[in-house]
Amino acid sequence: MKTLELPQTDLTASDVIVGLMRINDMSDEDIRSLYTASRDAGVTMFDHAAIYGGWHGCEERFGAAVTLSASERADIQLQTKVGIRQGYFDFSYDHIMSSVEESLTALRTDYIDVLLLHRPDALVEPEEVAKAFDELHAAGKVHHFGVSNHTPGQVELLKKSVTRPLAFNQVQLSITHANVITQGLAANMGGLDQSIDRDNDILNYSRLHDITPQAWSPFQKGFFDGVFLGDREHYAELNDVLEELASAHGVTPTGIAVAWITRHPAHFQVVLGTTNPQRVRDSAAGSDVVLTREEWYRVLTAAGHTVP
Repeated sequence: MKTLELPQTDLTASDVIVGLMRINDMSDEDIRSLYTASRDAGVTMFDHAAIYGGWHGCEERFGAAVTLSASERADIQLQTKVGIRQGYFDFSYDHIMSSVEESLTALRTDYIDVLLLHRPDALVEPEEVAKAFDELHAAGKVHHFGVSNHTPGQVELLKKSVTRPLAFNQVQLSITHANVITQGLAANMGGLDQSIDRDNDILNYSRLHDITPQAWSPFQKGFFDGVFLGDREHYAELNDVLEELASAHGVTPTGIAVAWITRHPAHFQVVLGTTNPQRVRDSAAGSDVVLTREEWYRVLTAAGHTVP
C-alpha cells in the first residue's frame, strides 16, 4: 500500500484509512481481527469521532479490544473528530477540551495524532477554537489538526485566529458522488447541473494550501444511498468497467474504486467505513494500482459524469 508524507505535519501514513464508526456492536475478537487485517494490509491510520456509537462508544470499544504496546502505538495514527452533539454542533472551547479528554480516556491513549472539527458550527468563534488547539498541542494531547466537511471560506475564518496548521479536510467523495472533482470539468457550462459549484472549490483550495483531503463514503452512491458496487440496476455500465479494469490490474472492483480516488494528484486518503477485513484487503490492494488517464476518465464517464 502507498504511504503519504502528509503536508504541514511530521506524519507518514497509509493512503487508506480504516474508519471505525460501525464497530460499536462488534465483539472484541472481531474488532481485533479487523485491526489485525488492516495492519497486515499496510493501514497505519484509524478514524474515530466522539459521536460514533453513541457518545464515544466506538472509541471505547476500540480501546477495550485493541491493546497497543508503546511501539505499536508509535507506528499508527489515531484520528478522531469533535463538534457534533445531539441535535447541534459545538466548537466552544469547553466542549473541545472535554471531548478530547473523553476521547483520550476511551481510546486508552496519551495523545491523538489528528483531531478534526467534524461539521461546521454556525456559531463558531475562531478564538475559542484557537485557544483549545493551542492548549491541547502544548500539553502533547493532540499533535495535528484539521477539519471535516468545511468550505474554503469556513477554513479561512478559522485561520483568522487558529495558528496551528489545519492540515486535513475530510469530505464525501466516491466515483458516483464526485462533485468536488467533476464540477471543475464542467465549469462555465450553463444548464448543466454538474457545473454548479456546491462547495466553493474545496479541492483546488486544498491543493493550493497543502491540505490533505480525506474521502469518506468512498463506495456510496450518494448521501447514504447504498453502495454502487454490484448495483447493476442503476450503475450497470460503471460496474462493467470496474470489473474489466479489476481483471486487467489483478484486483477487485473495490480496489479500482479506491484506485480511482488515489489516482487524483490531490493525494487523497480514502476513509473506509467497512467492518469486513476482506474489503480492507481489497481496498489496500487498490492503493497500489495507478490508473492511466484514459482508464480514470473512462470510470468517470461510466458513472454518468460529463466530460464536455
